Amino acid sequence: MPELSEITTLGRTVETPASPEAAVIDVVPNPQQGTLFAARFVAPEFTSLCPVTGQPDFGHLVIDYAPDASLIESKSLKLFLTSFRNHGAFHEDCTVGIGRRLAEAAKPLWLRIGGYWYPRGGIPIDVFWQTGAPPEGLWLPDQGVPPYRGRG
Repeated sequence: MPELSEITTLGRTVETPASPEAAVIDVVPNPQQGTLFAARFVAPEFTSLCPVTGQPDFGHLVIDYAPDASLIESKSLKLFLTSFRNHGAFHEDCTVGIGRRLAEAAKPLWLRIGGYWYPRGGIPIDVFWQTGAPPEGLWLPDQGVPPYRGRG
């Protein structure tokens, strides 16, 4: 578990990472360790690039997790997500890759990510991944993102 002095982004001026692989996801000690709770991050304007055409893709990410000893530090998460703006990957790869990186960094009791992508070629793609079943007794609200309905 890193100490607060080991955080690489919070309170510092940092550049946007050149790639998701170069991004550092900082974690901080969970002052409520031993208490079962869920935390949520929402990135309603997530962007990446199509790996074939290079055109931008837009998505709405919802990340829920039940922390154990560590919390995901939000500035490093923002920088990690921003690093996808010039990264070419399919929706499924982005969504699952983000979930896996966060789970690896924070080692939560449980984590899920929903990637709600705007249409590409007329077809919206929603991608969901989680580390396993949520812990018993964990209250989880709906992710709150309605299915894509276009202009109708």
